[in-house]
Amino acid sequence: MTNLRYWLWFTQAIGYCTPKAKQILELYDNIEEFYLGGETEWRLSGLFSNKEIESLNKTPLDAADDIITKCSRYCYEMITLEDYDYPKCLYSIDDPPAVLYVSGMLPDVDDRLTIGIVGTRKASMYGVKASYTFGYNLAKVGVTVISGGALGIDCSSHKGALAADGVTICVLGCGINYDYLRENAKMRSDITFKGAVVSEYPPDTPANAFNFPQRNRIISALSNGLLVIEAAKKSGSLITVNSALEQDPKKKIFALAGPADPHFQGTNELIKNKIAGLVTDYKDIIGAFDNIYVTEELEPSVQPKDDVINMIAVKGKAPDNINGLRTKDLREVPVHKDGLNLSADEAKVYYAVGADPVQLEEIADITSLPMHKIMSVTTTLELKGLIECTQGRSYRLL
Repeated sequence: MTNLRYWLWFTQAIGYCTPKAKQILELYDNIEEFYLGGETEWRLSGLFSNKEIESLNKTPLDAADDIITKCSRYCYEMITLEDYDYPKCLYSIDDPPAVLYVSGMLPDVDDRLTIGIVGTRKASMYGVKASYTFGYNLAKVGVTVISGGALGIDCSSHKGALAADGVTICVLGCGINYDYLRENAKMRSDITFKGAVVSEYPPDTPANAFNFPQRNRIISALSNGLLVIEAAKKSGSLITVNSALEQDPKKKIFALAGPADPHFQGTNELIKNKIAGLVTDYKDIIGAFDNIYVTEELEPSVQPKDDVINMIAVKGKAPDNINGLRTKDLREVPVHKDGLNLSADEAKVYYAVGADPVQLEEIADITSLPMHKIMSVTTTLELKGLIECTQGRSYRLL
């Protein structure tokens, strides 16, 4: 944890997803030298605006101490840009995280094949089964599976990798300890025994609409190749694809073809426009890397049992019953909808609300909006049929 306090001070003053963290190391031997230079040196560097210099001045070094204490309590590792074990593939991008928070053991992502699997939260049974199957088979032959821990495609690929007793990395857009998608809490815990849950955000950082596009650049940077399963035309998965190609125009992109349906339009267009290579089996992905990473003979693709898929599916048509449990009894977890025409304030409030009730005070903490504005916006979102009011001045998704 080289110069940890100084890097934490920097993130508290300047924020996240900035190229300036890496640029500091191009001008100075280390972050401590930059810190000790003070305002004169910060201005001479030419990296910071007047507002940012004011923030650097106002942020005390001991602002880092609370974060260090919390991470120690939760047994999180913190890896800085200056640490030897900071992933080279992550350092190579323009805006690597200054600090990477890790729960579990971060696998070697520089010397083994890593494949990111991304797709919609509102996955069909086809998408859920495909992502689980790819996650399982890739992990079974030693590939590290990387995804974002969200509902739908993400969690299906993680669970497939775990079922294969393989290694997977979950990249979050919030603090690792933040109660994000409570229904996936056990999965995240299981991941820490076979891989890692990581984030660039310190403990207690809530999930919001702005964090997830930033999170996507970490998924793409850690991945040698990216597999897209079931993505609409304006899917966040396509942001990850764009991020991957900006980081490395030669990054291998794969996609699974779907039916002529809007939910698969983004995926199908990736293939049609030759941005992504069509895959039908995990061996298509392994073959694209010339089998450098796989020494054993590949096994036939394993297909999961339908009852396994049905129990992790978020959306999609299931059989009438699963081991005696009728599908109408299965909980369908509400998720954020894509392609909404929301104002900036409406988007902030909408993405601050989750499947579980969130109090107005929590929304205010997440969005930094005044209470009168939040009350006005929640009413608008209710009228649009996007959220509902529950007891105790709380709101949840519909």
